[in-house]
Amino acid sequence: MTASESRPGDSRFFQRSGPFGLERLAEVSGSDIIPAASGKGLSEFRGVAPLHVAGPDEISFLDNRRYLPLLAETKAGAVILSPAFTDKLPPDTAGLACKAPYLAWARVASLFHPAPASTGVRHPTAWIAEDAEIGENVEIGPFAVIGSGVRIGRDSIVASHASIGQSVEIGERCRVGAHAAISHARIGDRVTLYPGVRIGQDGFGFAVGPEGFETVPQLGLVVLEDGVEVGANSTIDRGSMRDTLIGAGTRIDNLVQIGHNARLGRCCIVVSQAGISGSTELGDFVTIAAQAGLIGHIKIGAKARIGAQCGVMSDVDAGADVIGSPAMPFREFFRNVATLRKLSRKSGD
Repeated sequence: MTASESRPGDSRFFQRSGPFGLERLAEVSGSDIIPAASGKGLSEFRGVAPLHVAGPDEISFLDNRRYLPLLAETKAGAVILSPAFTDKLPPDTAGLACKAPYLAWARVASLFHPAPASTGVRHPTAWIAEDAEIGENVEIGPFAVIGSGVRIGRDSIVASHASIGQSVEIGERCRVGAHAAISHARIGDRVTLYPGVRIGQDGFGFAVGPEGFETVPQLGLVVLEDGVEVGANSTIDRGSMRDTLIGAGTRIDNLVQIGHNARLGRCCIVVSQAGISGSTELGDFVTIAAQAGLIGHIKIGAKARIGAQCGVMSDVDAGADVIGSPAMPFREFFRNVATLRKLSRKSGD
């Protein structure tokens, strides 16, 4: 079998709903309808697709002017786009004009392809402790293990081979991916933990004794507030004396390490392979780019942005943008780069 690009929303893998009329799509996306100039626009749409492959019964979107040539050639029945680009629509294509096309696209795509709902089925191979409290319509997959004293809220999903340790609390409408392992944790509502996540393991704490290292008991928990998402194979250690806290709405990418006692504010973004050391605190809406490393016991102010591969060794002010190792303000970093280039050219003369 040769590899080829599949159409988005392949029904073998993705749940599909619809069709939906243009009025419904405009309502969901918060857009204004721009009728097709030719008057041939369709009244119902069956899916979403990118500009270059979308057909007359599909919706597409444009959020970057570099793709205007694709807009000119698209066969999509309707396109979500900025009001500034509506005059570029092909004659047979309707527009859904809005200030935030990508956000509108997310809402429309979710309408056609909603996340799978819980089936409420408990697989016969799952092991569930007798005193576990399982809410209404909770789905539990093959070989999952639910420990003593666990509480899981209604409409949640626990996938195959997941392990939920003793006394863990999980809220409503949560999703625990395959092979995830959770212990020593309290988890809010609408939390998504992707496959292979490790929540609540021992923090990296040890004392140095005369004969070597001695492990320090890790006596805190991990608290994930409502709406948190943790990507595949990421790890969040439980606290040593206080809880590790991940604030509401925070998104953590794959392969991220968060150390014990760390505290992340609301709606932070932590990108793949970043590491946050123990007892470091992030304010609300902080962004940490890929492969950045933060040492322990520092504070990152609200809305600060940490660049890719950044080495952060001291506090960062609220709203600051830093990059480099050691971290420094963006402008200072690029001035240094320019100076080094000049020196390098001179030395080569």
